[in-house]
Amino acid sequence: MKEKEQRTEDEDAQRVSLCKNGDVDAFEVLVKKHQKRMLNIAYRMIGSYEDACEVVQDAFVSAFKNMQNFEERARFSSWLYTIVINLSRNRLKQLEIKSYREDSSLNDPVFTDESQITVEPASDEPSVLERLEKRDVQKKVQGCINSLDNESREVVVLRDIQGFSYDEISDMLKIPEGTVKSRLFRARYTLRDCLKRVMGDI
Repeated sequence: MKEKEQRTEDEDAQRVSLCKNGDVDAFEVLVKKHQKRMLNIAYRMIGSYEDACEVVQDAFVSAFKNMQNFEERARFSSWLYTIVINLSRNRLKQLEIKSYREDSSLNDPVFTDESQITVEPASDEPSVLERLEKRDVQKKVQGCINSLDNESREVVVLRDIQGFSYDEISDMLKIPEGTVKSRLFRARYTLRDCLKRVMGDI
């Protein structure tokens, strides 16, 4: 695993160097490589698929414009995900202001990685009812994630959903590792309490 991560970092570093020399194709490779994970981070933090897509697009534009400022002693992926996190924070603030002004809640539909549910012929695949139930569970989980304060949501998304190490999260959020752990402890407790309320014992 370590060797794979090292190889990935080396590949990113090579492409970053090419980008700094004006190679747009190299940047396109970086986009394709990281966009799915970036979208997942943004979506889990914001709770809106459309807003998450915009945030990721803005993040890539920002990364491309600021590539010359990227210090290559840091990992490119960490730098990129930090941009996504900061833009997601800004979008959440914008949505909160918009919600306050319109005096209405933001109940955006929840999208899953499985796309829309359609009726299909009988097969070994899960039934429509089973898929609806799964979607309902995912919606409840995302609702509980959305109910967390921003700091708690960030650490849960980065650690429990994306699987980043404490060290990586500390680097991305610019906070001590101990703070990451304490926030995560509180966030997990709050999240578990919310899930028990909406889903019963789990």
